[in-house]
Amino acid sequence: MPRPLGELEDAVMTRVWKWNRPVTVREVLEDLQQERSIAYTTVMTVLDNLHQKGWVRREAEGRAYRYEAVSTRAAYAAALMNDAWAQSDNPAAALVAFFGMMSDEQRHALRDAVRMVQGPETAEPATTPSAQAAPSAPSAQTETGKGAAAENPASARGHDGR
Repeated sequence: MPRPLGELEDAVMTRVWKWNRPVTVREVLEDLQQERSIAYTTVMTVLDNLHQKGWVRREAEGRAYRYEAVSTRAAYAAALMNDAWAQSDNPAAALVAFFGMMSDEQRHALRDAVRMVQGPETAEPATTPSAQAAPSAPSAQTETGKGAAAENPASARGHDGR
């Protein structure tokens, strides 16, 4: 499980993910300084720590480095959700509670994601209860080898035999 990013790590990674290109310490520093007072060496240390933890890769450019994200923010969020879900002693109840916390917009996004995972050949009309409750496609976890139940949480029904 990825350890959740700290507040400053998240602020730095937000810029790296948003810009979606190799960035320098100076670029991140200048953007962060618009909202807080922060030293160059602090940003350099955070980026070095993120590199050591595997969140960014770096390439030397003169005496400095350019840093680039190893994965997306969506993949990070999915890994956090998957780990939290996997730690539950009752995964079905955890999903029900999670779905209950969702806004209408989030529930619509979940339905869209389930349809994408199912693919056109297995998708049923969204108006049928079975299309919302029991997707038949394998979870992304079986396809990628990485715990990705968060990308298809409804596929978790198979874990409790129902």
